Amino acid sequence: MPTTPADSEHAADSHDLIRVQGARVNNLKNVDVDLPKRRLTVFTGVSGSGKSSLVFGTIAAESQRLINETYSSFVQGFMPSPGRPDVDVMEGLTTAIIVDQERMGANSRSTVGTATDANAMLRIVFSRLGEPSAGPAFHYSFNVPAGACPRCEGMGTVSDIDLSQLYDATKSLAGGAITIPGYTADGWLVRIFTESGFLPPDTPIKDFTAAELNDFLYKEPVKVKVTNMNLTYEGLVPKVQKSMLSKDVDALQPHIRAFVERAVTFTACPECGGARINEAARASKIGGLNIADACAMQISDLAAWVRGLKDDHVAPLLRNLQQTLDSFVSIGLGYLSLDRPSGTLSGGEAQRTKMIRHLGSSLTDVTYVFDEPTVGLHPHDIQNMNQLLLQLRDKGNTVLVVEHKPETIEIADHVVDLGPRAGVHGGEIQFIGTVAGLRASDTLTGRHLDDRAALKPTVRTSAAKLEIRHATENNLKDVSVDIPLGVLCVITGVAGSGKSSLIHGSIPKSANVVSVDQAPIRGSRRSNPATYTGLLDPIRAAFAKANGVKPALFSANSEGACPVCNGNGVIYTDMGAMGASSSVCEECDGKRFLASVLEYRLGGKNISEVLGMSVDDAVEYFSTGDSKVPAAHAILARMADVGLGYLTLGQPLTTLSGGERQRLKLAIHMADKGGIYILDEPTTGLHLADVQQLLGLLDRLVDAGKSVIVIEHHQAVMAHADWIIDIGPGAGHDGGSVVFEGTPEALVAGKKTLTGQHLARYISR
Repeated sequence: MPTTPADSEHAADSHDLIRVQGARVNNLKNVDVDLPKRRLTVFTGVSGSGKSSLVFGTIAAESQRLINETYSSFVQGFMPSPGRPDVDVMEGLTTAIIVDQERMGANSRSTVGTATDANAMLRIVFSRLGEPSAGPAFHYSFNVPAGACPRCEGMGTVSDIDLSQLYDATKSLAGGAITIPGYTADGWLVRIFTESGFLPPDTPIKDFTAAELNDFLYKEPVKVKVTNMNLTYEGLVPKVQKSMLSKDVDALQPHIRAFVERAVTFTACPECGGARINEAARASKIGGLNIADACAMQISDLAAWVRGLKDDHVAPLLRNLQQTLDSFVSIGLGYLSLDRPSGTLSGGEAQRTKMIRHLGSSLTDVTYVFDEPTVGLHPHDIQNMNQLLLQLRDKGNTVLVVEHKPETIEIADHVVDLGPRAGVHGGEIQFIGTVAGLRASDTLTGRHLDDRAALKPTVRTSAAKLEIRHATENNLKDVSVDIPLGVLCVITGVAGSGKSSLIHGSIPKSANVVSVDQAPIRGSRRSNPATYTGLLDPIRAAFAKANGVKPALFSANSEGACPVCNGNGVIYTDMGAMGASSSVCEECDGKRFLASVLEYRLGGKNISEVLGMSVDDAVEYFSTGDSKVPAAHAILARMADVGLGYLTLGQPLTTLSGGERQRLKLAIHMADKGGIYILDEPTTGLHLADVQQLLGLLDRLVDAGKSVIVIEHHQAVMAHADWIIDIGPGAGHDGGSVVFEGTPEALVAGKKTLTGQHLARYISR
């Protein structure tokens, strides 16, 4: 057996690199890179340069694929089964944990407390110290029958139905009385009522007898025969409750959600008062508080309360709980409460909540992958975020961060810069090394790393104002403020201070406001920038006119679609226990269209080649010669204007980041006349070099007569504002007030608020 001298290095210690060779995922061009393990590596580069393709699409994807393959075929059947990334060699991978900005799901039983270990630890504390004890820890959980309120089953709310939203009593069933989405007069959902024999189909509902009305609304399930089919008849109210109301509102389709919000009123459960737990758990208290009271507290207050608990029997548990709650506060989430539904968190809040879950983990030597962890953070909070990233690294983990903020790039042990530009013009390594080396390099990121914004010599003045009076939404403390119109107005303040409550929750509905947010764009995997912006319509018309055929031929969702893959370009195969897989359609070779359609050309290109173009290339293509299409060019110019020139026209919307989705929506709304625009953190996902382009765009919007209100943490945007409204001074109940309103120059001169202090440092460096 071979022996190793005690003073020599162990062979196992030589595996200190993650090695990637020949990566070609998306726009990567045979990328080779070695990443040091147990170090913090930051990936930089313009939006679309290939950062996410390398970090998420290659390294993290292959790590997770290899782990999934260790499970049995049966278990794999319940997991997504992505193919192997397009890469030649990958060595030294460790378990990858992705901490991204995906929302945490819309299940109303999931809260900030249940999504972390905080609730579990708190339940044990109450089971040991609560008087009188309700029993073991699970007797304090609203998610199990032993602890849940029996009336509301742990939901905290009960629902009542407004019957006037279900039907029009002046009409008959056959005449379309039922007004619920999907209930058409000739459809099966209505025919079961009209042909059941229980109800007169042609009588207005207001003329039903009491027995008929009861059968219509509340009848117990019973078998009936309708046109020789055995069906189950059930009253309209229980039918709607099962099919729509028992589902989480946020998970419903938009039109059904709108109906549910109209038809259902949710009120606090009369038995538990919204506490969600049963009487025994409510009666069990520590220092006058039950577990529902504790979960409803602002986390910063709860941390102080837990600090006052002293008991040797649960001392280690209290210490762990204290650390978790302190992490919430230090990461800038102290304003949340543990009972906050996790589905209501923003992308940045969700990412930081997931991060807390991992901070307390006993796992080491894993790879943590972060996607812009500073999103939604005030400069004051970024320092704390940086400390947590370093804390994860110092536990012996590899930390990979995709980031644009110079404050976080600064703390990297290792930097990988991709570029030089976006899309087909990116995908290459520009620099690998230290931050000092990046700063000295002649790369785009290196040149802009020390960019600072100067205050504008003059600011626009407002001729009109939008009045907000006595706003009390969430944490706002009777706020009255005038928002100037016709200028660039920036709303600032730490995370949780009340910025969104003031702007999204308090501006009058009649104010002609266009809110351009980062929420996911609802649509199928067939949707792409060309279909979403309406760009495809003039393109199809131009192809049809040039070739003397129908426009429908140039739609992958209509007559021109490849019949084998139905215009998807790929074939999805359900392999039962082995999971689902996708493969490129052999008939159309992934081009989505019939071969005969691809013979038709416009300016030398077929429809598939056009959809494969980047926005920048398409701007030029549709501006001259035979392929000149002014309507298409106008839409494309707006997309390029918002910094999306690197996107391909046929790229699935599901692949866009939050910042890209917001800029795509902005491109659409730029065609609107007048109005007030609200943008929520438009710098999300923007490279340092692109921020100037965004500022130019905001100026052009204002100069075109629009009022622009921006909620933003980026100091370059603050410095460029005509007017700043700073909300604070802190977060949660420590915020909710206007601490400054005026010009950026006055904010910097005063240095009285956190924002003013940070902005003064930013412009003076």
